[in-house]
Amino acid sequence: MAEQRQAPTPQDVAIIRMTEHDLLEVVEIEEQSGLSRWGWAAYYAELQGGNRDLMLIAKPSQSVIGSAPIAGYIVARETAGELHINNVAVRAEYRRRGIGSALLNRVLDEARRRKANAAFLEVRSTNLAAQTLYEKSGFKAIARRADYYSEPREDAVVMTLVLG
Repeated sequence: MAEQRQAPTPQDVAIIRMTEHDLLEVVEIEEQSGLSRWGWAAYYAELQGGNRDLMLIAKPSQSVIGSAPIAGYIVARETAGELHINNVAVRAEYRRRGIGSALLNRVLDEARRRKANAAFLEVRSTNLAAQTLYEKSGFKAIARRADYYSEPREDAVVMTLVLG
């Protein structure tokens, strides 16, 4: 019987910039996570812009490049001193190991380096695990957007963090 390997912790993953070669896996994680659909073309277009340093993946660090699946990713955009976190997702088998938090903190650090003043995001009102993750990083709920999400239709909680 094969030995079952334990999923990596944040210390076991390398957080690196996303490239176009990662997009099929990113879209796969997006679909498995139930995020609002962006799809390959939207991620590819975002990679062509000035915010590509805010598009990161977490990959098991002991793996040979390309051999292990991407554990998770984050996509954000910084404009006019504000960071907007678009998507954060971690594969189900890698969740609850601090990888989402590590990705989030890396993007927040980059936003501070860019002198952004605040960070914003929307999260499904029923996604309590994500809301808890964001609260642990200092985000506070400030508003609710009715019927923000489709498939399934759901409200969004708007959260913000002062970066100053």
